[in-house]
Amino acid sequence: MSLLPYYLGCPSWSELAWRDHLYPDNARPADFLQLYGQVFNAVEGNTTFYAQPSPATVERWAQSMPGHFRFTAKFPREISHGADLRALLPAAESFVGLLKPLGGRVAPFWLQLPAAFGPHRLAELMAFIDELQQPVAVEVRHPAFFARGDEERMLNRLLMAREVERICLDPRALFSCTLQTPAVLHAQDKKPKVPPRPTAFSQSPQVRFIGHPDVEANDTFLLPWVEKIAGWIEEGRTPYIFLHTSDNHRAPILARRFHGQLMQRLPGLPALPEHPREPVAEQLGLL
Repeated sequence: MSLLPYYLGCPSWSELAWRDHLYPDNARPADFLQLYGQVFNAVEGNTTFYAQPSPATVERWAQSMPGHFRFTAKFPREISHGADLRALLPAAESFVGLLKPLGGRVAPFWLQLPAAFGPHRLAELMAFIDELQQPVAVEVRHPAFFARGDEERMLNRLLMAREVERICLDPRALFSCTLQTPAVLHAQDKKPKVPPRPTAFSQSPQVRFIGHPDVEANDTFLLPWVEKIAGWIEEGRTPYIFLHTSDNHRAPILARRFHGQLMQRLPGLPALPEHPREPVAEQLGLL
């Protein structure tokens, strides 16, 4: 996995449903992160958006994550969806300190902003980024930032000047789905219906692809990303891409499909391991 020229992963590592195709049937949930890290080299840090981990949990993650692994930890929603970001800098710095045992594996931190966070708050956002002095990527959801007007151009200029990535969310495959299953309807209700905005403001562009539950139905939307990721790699960048499905039960299958397509575009790209190895006995006590 350390040989891959890009970072590939899913929105979590803890899905029990992945015993069907990723984890051994008898794998313990405590082993999932170590097993996941044998196949994928990155994971979205959604877990930290909803609740801050305990110091003991962070230490356990540090023992399970390989050195080359990347964990894009999201700032807790109390920070990203709270009051003025400048007033929440101490809380953000405390969160960064909490994850310090992970070292360089936390790169970048993700700041996922609510749809109400609009152009009138850009000065606040830039002050937060400048004061924090950590590698950060930002996801915006306000309609003005997708209107191709002055507000969007200003956002892009400010982020580019700081080499801060604008996280690209691509939910088109999800919204192309007409199934009325609870998982699809829930995902369509929760995810913003925004157009993709691929950007490369730094060496590490960031992409979140929200897929159709039928893995093959994603190809229309996925193949352009194969070309985009390959192009960034050929430019010498190290992009990140995370693959979701509506309930994420098939996210690893979709991620493998993407990597297989990228191998055709970039001959010589290593294959992903077929199956993770069981954790060795002496490590079980650490988990």
